Amino acid sequence: MKPLDLVVNPWGARFMGRHFPCSIGRGGMTAAKREGDGATPIGTHRIVGMLYRPDRMTAPADWALPIGPHDLWSDDVRDPDYNLMVRAPHPFGHERLSRPDPLYDLILITDWNWPDATPGQGSAIFIHTWRKPRHPTAGCVGFSRKNLLWIAARLRPQSRLILRP
Repeated sequence: MKPLDLVVNPWGARFMGRHFPCSIGRGGMTAAKREGDGATPIGTHRIVGMLYRPDRMTAPADWALPIGPHDLWSDDVRDPDYNLMVRAPHPFGHERLSRPDPLYDLILITDWNWPDATPGQGSAIFIHTWRKPRHPTAGCVGFSRKNLLWIAARLRPQSRLILRP
């Protein structure tokens, strides 16, 4: 592990010498991730992107990209663009990135099953704001807004998400 790695286990996270409470998937952690299982995939994952809602915050880092009402993420295994960001209108199943709640105001994108996705192995393992403290996600990793902003401002291109059981 390196100092800029974000290390997560079911009890919390560690980054740059600090400890943070976090949430993981309702299905716990798994080494056999499948679409819709609600589990967080064990392993080492690169952080490959940062998205934010410019109508709700300023860019937390110079490499963050704004998202708007037409930005979606494909989670349909039949979609040729499965596990990729797409734009509305989109004929396949997807998740809207501009949500009415603050869950996706800031999203860190991991390289889980990306960019060459295998349908059914799970899509969109994001790092995002949690619903409430330690409330399970659909497979992603969640932090308080304050802690997520602190982490996002300090991430570097070599930073990785390490998920350990």
